[in-house]
Amino acid sequence: MSLASGSGHGQRVSTNRPGDWRDLLELQDGVIARWQVARPGPRLRSIECELRDDRWQTLYRGVYAAFTGPPSRAALLWAAVLRAGPGAALSHQTAAELDKLADQPGDVSHVTIPSSRRASIRQEQGSRVPRIVVHYSARIEQARHPSRIPPRTRIEETTVDLTQTARCADEAVSWVIQACSRRLTTPELLRSVMAARAQLRWRAELTAVTADASAGIHSVLEARYVRGVERPHGLPRAVRQAPSRVGARTRYLDNLYREFGVAVELDGQAAHPAGTRWRDIRRDNASAAAGIVTLRYSWADVTTDPCRVAAEISHVLQQRGWNGHPRPCCPTCPASPP
Repeated sequence: MSLASGSGHGQRVSTNRPGDWRDLLELQDGVIARWQVARPGPRLRSIECELRDDRWQTLYRGVYAAFTGPPSRAALLWAAVLRAGPGAALSHQTAAELDKLADQPGDVSHVTIPSSRRASIRQEQGSRVPRIVVHYSARIEQARHPSRIPPRTRIEETTVDLTQTARCADEAVSWVIQACSRRLTTPELLRSVMAARAQLRWRAELTAVTADASAGIHSVLEARYVRGVERPHGLPRAVRQAPSRVGARTRYLDNLYREFGVAVELDGQAAHPAGTRWRDIRRDNASAAAGIVTLRYSWADVTTDPCRVAAEISHVLQQRGWNGHPRPCCPTCPASPP
């Protein structure tokens, strides 16, 4: 990392600063906080001189960039966590962005600080830096990653934090599935973090989905299929994300009942672009050539009519050699045996 890494136009950080400042600026993408200066006096006056001469700039109150020009994303994240003060860590969507759990950067910066103190961070009028959202935690010492920089929460802590700000249980479940399917953490670590929290929304759903994630569940719809169709109706257990090689290419089937040559594919969107639709058709044709029957269901099928789906799948499984019978989940369930 060069001393110019915080700048959007390649301006270099001033090099006539004491050695420890240079090291700190190098580490923090050219950003430093007033509270990091050991004591007031010549050093603080030196910062004020740099600001006055427009060689440095203020990003947040008490947080400075030792360069001119637009700050990089990394410099802005350092500025946010430094503005929150000692012991702070980037968290929630911002930590998820850094650790590749979220795909897009947010328009605000989330930081978590110890619940023993309060931080009043107001957005300066006309400021071009992201707004800072402050969260409080009594467990921030345990939740903070011991070595990653900028300071941030551990990925399993980030994941559970995001489940608690989700708008619904399905959205909360999706964070757990995404963290596990991207191999950023493990179900065991997630369960450990959840157990450490006295209050946890959707605890039963989140605990259950960690077990499903271990079996290869990659989406909320796949979790809904297991919990609403397969498991309550006593269907055989499918292999999740089963690899199937066709020629030189390997494709993955959402649910494969390998012994019976039946695949169940789940489409999370009501409509697909033409290219995706043809890809699905080619995949189904390849499965048929390999002797695999493909059944395809939408979100509406699985979530609003799971009993019908279970009945259809069980009928095909029986035609392909399954000797079992579906188990009705209620007195009116159409998946009851003939």
